[in-house]
Amino acid sequence: MQTAKNVKDIMIGVFDYPHIPYWFSISQAIRIAKVSFINSKKYPEPMVILIFDEKYNLMGTLTLKDILKGLEPGFLKQTTQALFSEEKEMEWDTLFKQESKELVEKPVREIMISAQYFVEPNESVTKAAYIMIHHDLILLPVLENKRKLIGLVRMIEVFDAISDEILKE
Repeated sequence: MQTAKNVKDIMIGVFDYPHIPYWFSISQAIRIAKVSFINSKKYPEPMVILIFDEKYNLMGTLTLKDILKGLEPGFLKQTTQALFSEEKEMEWDTLFKQESKELVEKPVREIMISAQYFVEPNESVTKAAYIMIHHDLILLPVLENKRKLIGLVRMIEVFDAISDEILKE
């Protein structure tokens, strides 16, 4: 009888994703995203930039949505209904251009999603699934000896491994 898969069986390498240091600006992250995803026409699932510290420890991740949220002008963060219920027509094209020109110089550490949850390579895929489901994660770092980042687990591989196991006859 075959045993269930471990995380090491489905993890991918960290170099499959672009990575930048935490002190890079949002503007630099945008350029990296454009080169890595848009211009190259590579659309990995998920489209994530990994954020590292000086010692190459994973600090967090940054998605395209996180970047756009980081550029969102403060007045737009108010209640959306108030913005849509205004009688005057808003000039949507200019909203991001004004305040966002300043926000683009903020460091990515201010908008990244911190890496708080990890798995070891010999842990089960079902444990990875549990962590990802209950913490709403699309990517889960794999650490060796709770220190060294050796790979990443994506939801797509977790789904594939678990669904294969369930559908076996």
